[in-house]
Amino acid sequence: MIPMDEVDPLELAAELRTAIGPLVRTLRPGDELPQNQAAVLGWLVREGPHTTSELAALQRVRHQSMARTVALLGEAGLVEQRPHETDGRKLMITATEAGTAALHAQRARREDTIATALTERLTPEERRLLHQAVPLLRKLA
Repeated sequence: MIPMDEVDPLELAAELRTAIGPLVRTLRPGDELPQNQAAVLGWLVREGPHTTSELAALQRVRHQSMARTVALLGEAGLVEQRPHETDGRKLMITATEAGTAALHAQRARREDTIATALTERLTPEERRLLHQAVPLLRKLA
């Protein structure tokens, strides 16, 4: 075991990046929603309707970029726009049933891929160790 004061944060960061990068790429087959679209659907499914400006702020992107993402999701039938209840100048973006289903299906495929890898490649003790590390990974995020 390496003493705590000997862990170089930059080396650990590089190790995490090289370990997590391939896992992330494995989870993103070409037929799935792009990350920015999946993230927007995630916000809408979790929190309900938002304006394009609100979504842009949540994703930390320019309004124009979010408007393009919303338009692509709309063309695919994954979101719809409705007039704001109290401000007629605004449109509220909501996930459609198809959008919610697409997001849940993508998540289920990714979780299945991870579960298969956990079962096939790690011992029960390694799975327990990884389970204990999840709160630390959340803390980093």
